[in-house]
Amino acid sequence: MTRVFITGMGAITPIGNDVATFWQNLLAGKSGAGRITLFDTGDMPYNIACEVKDFDPQDYMDRKVARRIARSTQFAIAVAKQALADAGITIDASNRDEVGVLMATGGGGITEIEFATEEMVEKGWRSVGPFVVPAAMANAVSCLVSIETGARGPVMTSTAACASGHYSIIEGYHFLRRGEADVIIAGGAESTVSMLTMSAFGRMGPLSSRMGDPERACRPFSIDRDGFVAGEGACAVILETEEHARRRGARLYGEVLGGRLTGDAFHITAPDPDGDGAARALTGAVRNAGLKMQDIDLVFAHGTGTELNDIGETKALKRAFGEHIYDMKITSIKSMVGHALGAAGAQSAVAAVCSLREGLVPPTINYTPDPALDIPIVGNEAQKFDARYAIVNAFGFGGQNVVAVLGRVDE
Repeated sequence: MTRVFITGMGAITPIGNDVATFWQNLLAGKSGAGRITLFDTGDMPYNIACEVKDFDPQDYMDRKVARRIARSTQFAIAVAKQALADAGITIDASNRDEVGVLMATGGGGITEIEFATEEMVEKGWRSVGPFVVPAAMANAVSCLVSIETGARGPVMTSTAACASGHYSIIEGYHFLRRGEADVIIAGGAESTVSMLTMSAFGRMGPLSSRMGDPERACRPFSIDRDGFVAGEGACAVILETEEHARRRGARLYGEVLGGRLTGDAFHITAPDPDGDGAARALTGAVRNAGLKMQDIDLVFAHGTGTELNDIGETKALKRAFGEHIYDMKITSIKSMVGHALGAAGAQSAVAAVCSLREGLVPPTINYTPDPALDIPIVGNEAQKFDARYAIVNAFGFGGQNVVAVLGRVDE
């Protein structure tokens, strides 16, 4: 059976615009939250977010290209190029048909529609530019990566709300095992910090109310949690078949061992309160990886910091792992990078690979134990932990649950 390895990674995040910086700031417990600068919040009470800082798209693409595409797509191109460079892969005529792109997004270019609508209302229909449609298309995050890198294998965009970025990694794994490519660029990209989306999330209710204390606002699994902080950014991984990777002497960061997708069939925004769908994804992913539940050491949780998510995820973990859960370590990086929606799963996957390689688990910051959520959270400070296998959770609106199993590579 074809094995699939991760041979390159890229990151644009609120706490670092490359994997090394991202990882070191995770270990340090650094928060990327602050007052919103991407737009004038005026009197809107929802005025904090985890924004990407000091990002120049022209470091990765021509100025003309950057001006015509959404910020999320700029992020996607950047992390794809970082990951390819990290993997030591140059796409040319000899290999371009065997390199695919499976990037993901939850909101796509929704902000481009918002900006164009504002312009149209103010100046009339003739003010709407010819690039609004291609900039707003959800599939731009994959198509533009293909165009900018030259990859001509399978090109697909996954969208599963907050589970999107993880979905693309699982799908990329299956594409390689089916023999449809030798290499897949997989990940997620998102930038939805705008007046419309922040207003919509604020009215819906899942945002933290701690506007006066941005860095301490997001508190996954904590007794005083009250919602998530919006985030943005992108992460990508290079997935490669074992044969192709070993033939070219690639560095192996980690192995994708399997995954599982399930649906709650419960509610368009709320998770199943019993955690049934998530628990089925957990047990199914471990089974598909050829492992036993007792083999799993580490969990990178979805961990949004909302009341409902953290209860449901805790129930799912206890349901799936039983008493073994107390021998594991669990963390949520959303406490530091916020909730980047379609990029969130990919961010956690990159962090999990780094954790397995280095034997360190980044903390869930702002954590005060909740007796009702009695699971072993790595709270407030990074911990040394020698893990062999990790699972990464991503659960999306609409009840879409995605769990991946990653393995350490010892070479």
